[in-house]
Amino acid sequence: MQKNCALLLILCITVLIFIHGTELDAAQQGQNQYRRYLKQGIEKAFNLEPLAAKAYLQKAVALDRDNPIGYALLALTHLFAYEMSYDEKMREYNQQSMLYYVNETLTRGENAVRNSSQNGTTYLSMSLAKIAKIRWAVTQNAFLVAGQETLNMWDYVEKAKEEPLDYDIYFPRGVLHYHIDHLPSVARVFSAMFITSGDRTKGLQELEWAAKQGDLLKDIARAELVTVYAHFEKQPAKALPIVRELKGKYPRNFNFTFSLANILSDLHRFDEAFAVAREIENNIRTCTSPVGPHLKPRYDLLMGRILFTQVEYDKAAEYFQKSLGDTSLYNARVRAWAFVRLGMIHDARKERVKAEEYYNKALVVGGGEGAAQVEARKYLKIPYVPEPKP
Repeated sequence: MQKNCALLLILCITVLIFIHGTELDAAQQGQNQYRRYLKQGIEKAFNLEPLAAKAYLQKAVALDRDNPIGYALLALTHLFAYEMSYDEKMREYNQQSMLYYVNETLTRGENAVRNSSQNGTTYLSMSLAKIAKIRWAVTQNAFLVAGQETLNMWDYVEKAKEEPLDYDIYFPRGVLHYHIDHLPSVARVFSAMFITSGDRTKGLQELEWAAKQGDLLKDIARAELVTVYAHFEKQPAKALPIVRELKGKYPRNFNFTFSLANILSDLHRFDEAFAVAREIENNIRTCTSPVGPHLKPRYDLLMGRILFTQVEYDKAAEYFQKSLGDTSLYNARVRAWAFVRLGMIHDARKERVKAEEYYNKALVVGGGEGAAQVEARKYLKIPYVPEPKP
């Protein structure tokens, strides 16, 4: 009898161990599938396939409705679609969806923080939602809102740093450290007092860490590095291999095609730059999805920039003026850059008053915030001087 009881006990323990192991395997498989859906969603968003991106991210959310990271990535996906859309109804839809998912991220994040002691990923999710909200607020010229949201974002980023986490956290840290360093002096002072000090070197290093060793945000960080190297650091040679790889991985994303042509131009590889420009022109002419006539002003800006770099100022100015003909919100950044380049042409010709006029026009373009306006402020202080011919 005792022997039979012992055998029965051993059998029960064995069954329990098997069930527990099976549950752990199922949980691990579920978590792996969750991460796959997130990554697939990010890849589809980067390849300008918003419907497929949302579908994958919604699948992830369905697997774990309490995890805020899926909602945060949906917020960023809708922000990206909002900025890329030239249809006003779609812009409005994506704007409202982005704000909805920002709120969903923060609500679930706050619940997770109350119920768990391991919240590194939660705080990362909340910081990504704040990035979406900040970016949107800037496009609306709601700078007080953007400042308050940046303060909240930094709080989340700092809390995320306190716990073991992968290198994704260095993306929001790098964005803040790097770009705060490029704000006007008064804004930098306030940022140092209430958020954090700008630090170009530290921010660049953090972005590089995220781009090399990140997980979900690796390609987002790499895309940011293309802009940083090409526009802010003036090191196009460092941007070139990254943008080539991104263009190959995401062939539908015309942003990388435009960036490649600009970078080749900056490197004085003009034949290659014009070849990429012809590729874009052909796609516009044939309406090869997702490229269409709405990109013609951006193409004109690209052609003007290549000619500007060749010191063909008259021809470049003609293209810049053509790009200003489109007054849609979609092409606001194009207009801002066209004004900056026209200002640079006048500076190169020693026509300072006219140059300042164009730089000031760049600063007042609604929705034209970003690298162009950073350049405009720089050249208002110190006139543009052409580089010596090689």
